[in-house]
Amino acid sequence: MKHLIDQLYKDSNLSKEDFLKILQCSNKEDISYLTKKANERREESYDKKVFLRGLIEFTNYCKCHCRYCGIRSENKKADRYRLTEDEILQCCHKGYVLGYRTFVLQGGEDSYYTISKLVKIVSRIKRELPDCAITLSIGELSYDNYKDLYDAGADRYLLRHETASKELYEQIHPYMSYENRRRCLKDLKKIGFQVGAGFMVGLPNQKDEDLVEDLMFLKELNPHMIGIGPFIPHDDTPLRHEAGGTVEKTVILLSIIRLLLPKVLLPATTALGSLHPTGRELGLKAGANVVMPNLSPISVREKYALYNGKICTGDEAAECRKCIQKRIESIGFNLDLSRGDYINWRRLQCL
Repeated sequence: MKHLIDQLYKDSNLSKEDFLKILQCSNKEDISYLTKKANERREESYDKKVFLRGLIEFTNYCKCHCRYCGIRSENKKADRYRLTEDEILQCCHKGYVLGYRTFVLQGGEDSYYTISKLVKIVSRIKRELPDCAITLSIGELSYDNYKDLYDAGADRYLLRHETASKELYEQIHPYMSYENRRRCLKDLKKIGFQVGAGFMVGLPNQKDEDLVEDLMFLKELNPHMIGIGPFIPHDDTPLRHEAGGTVEKTVILLSIIRLLLPKVLLPATTALGSLHPTGRELGLKAGANVVMPNLSPISVREKYALYNGKICTGDEAAECRKCIQKRIESIGFNLDLSRGDYINWRRLQCL
């Protein structure tokens, strides 16, 4: 096993069969060696820096029917909300005072926010806080819509590919197109965004072979960011009785991804922190280098409930930046309050 890990460290790639062997490893000594090599690789590009992103969940309305998601359109129990333009800007200014220089605007696929409204919001943030980066995570759009948002000043776009298995994708995403999801990711890269993809770990009917295909797809796509986290069921969804993913397998995959794509920006996600009190610390020690505390108004944080038990107060709250800093430093890392761009990235004009 250590030979395979060394080979992955050296070549940043393996065969599908060898990826499967590492993914299914249960020996604690080997897993410890894997995380050690992942940390070595991360430090080559980012040293011990951990970047902060201020997360603003600005709408929990969504037209989609994803079978795992608590804000799916069919969930009549969801307490819906939308933030106004001014409320979004207030979140950004509050975060700016706290030291944040990247804001992640995340929401369901909500047609209320037309492209013209979103362009206005992005342009205003850039005008009022010109030294900050803007990340969007608002789902599938057309090429022209993505281009308009990029031209308005958006720097990054997060769109998890969810799974590289067409069969599994269609099982959990009714009425959505596997091919269109991939089209969106290609369009985003062509336009010039720093692009984030990713997947969930432990979905119903997901096999380890599917996770290996996810790794192969990520290697081919070569995104700037990758977000993965354990699947956690929500009580008001069709998958409420299914078993969830585990912290342990997610951590192994984080280390594999760090060795597969050494320069990638890799979050220790809220889902990890929701399953384990020090879940994000475990993620950081496995090769992750980003955390995204919540900057949304306190009155709506619990309403953006994608899964059961999501943490949204206390140390998760972006206001508690000193608490976050203390936790990061306690495991040997340094908080970095810059924009935290991908290595050597520069904004390009779309051809």
